[in-house]
Amino acid sequence: MARQAIKPHAGTECRSTFPHRPVAPFPTWERGRLARLLGLRVGGAIPCGCPGGKGLRPSTGSGTTGTYPYVPCSAVKLQPGRSRTVHLLYTSEGLAYLRAIVGEILDGKRFARELRGSLERRIAAARCRPGRGDRTPGLATILIGTDPASQAYVESKQRACREVGIAPFDHRLPADVAAGEVAALIAALDARADVHGILLQLPVPAHLDADALIARIAPDKDVDGLHPLNQGRLLSGRPGLRPCTPLGVLHLIDRSGVDLVGKRAVVVGRSSLVGRPTALLLLERHATVTVCHSRTADLAAHVARADVLVTATGRAGSIEGGWIKPGAVVIDVGISRAADGSLTGDVEFAAARDRAAAISPVPGGVGPLTIAMLLANTLQAAEAQADTPAG
Repeated sequence: MARQAIKPHAGTECRSTFPHRPVAPFPTWERGRLARLLGLRVGGAIPCGCPGGKGLRPSTGSGTTGTYPYVPCSAVKLQPGRSRTVHLLYTSEGLAYLRAIVGEILDGKRFARELRGSLERRIAAARCRPGRGDRTPGLATILIGTDPASQAYVESKQRACREVGIAPFDHRLPADVAAGEVAALIAALDARADVHGILLQLPVPAHLDADALIARIAPDKDVDGLHPLNQGRLLSGRPGLRPCTPLGVLHLIDRSGVDLVGKRAVVVGRSSLVGRPTALLLLERHATVTVCHSRTADLAAHVARADVLVTATGRAGSIEGGWIKPGAVVIDVGISRAADGSLTGDVEFAAARDRAAAISPVPGGVGPLTIAMLLANTLQAAEAQADTPAG
């Protein structure tokens, strides 16, 4: 994009060389988050000396000497432990531009590490309580067949369990196993007091009915949140175990700093695993939700209105970067393999990041949090079962 001067506001003389981007008004609640991002990514700000008001210029890493005009200014403290103060822009133009150049990447790997650390501490603390018996949560995984991707997923879940102190129980069955044998294993695991969560790795071989097998898992041990009773609890807004990937999506949105109340959220995809439960979780948080799918007319227009976009189509590049509303939060759940063998998401990442306030990468966004949420669900199930009287 060619650089051109930002048009100065009344009472200012600004010699900025930063590009001007006309955008929608910038929400007041974002100012604190913007201060945090400036402190982390730009290195703070200093007055520019414009005679009609104060402005901001990056103190490091910008490659230009431009300044940002605004009227009036406010001082906001940065995160705890940081002594600097930054002046914030009040004009929507200046704020939206700063937000755009920040282009925060939502690091799912880091967030997942932090969540796993918290779970590990909670599990360790529970073990230290006297007179409570063995409080170690247990997760049983059932893998049918030898699909390499499924084997890798199960092994990563088992490894994650061991890292936080959850006891993993690994069960492998041949690809030609009878449905009755799988049902018998589920019943046996349901009856075990040391197994608090049961996960049937999907997909299962074609001769098996995955929905029927999931329905055999005790709802309070269904840590994938896919049992019909748990789906009904989600639909009716009642407490219960929620699907892991949608929980990871909500965690990323929360870490972006956006307040979902009243925001326009668009979910592209309507699967029972991601799209539909994500839409319901967003409704629980008082967002105004639109669900789009393969037969939606004028998808670009819906995306362009989204304050929060969640996409889970599995079709690379199906969401063009130019569709993204400036300042939106973009969560990309889709994953597919490009021609060069690399993994990519639904969204044209580079172009979308240029417009979005925050965006999740693929890989390294939702994926790590899906496993972390599985661990959190297992602990939640263990705590609920410990508080339920036997018999």
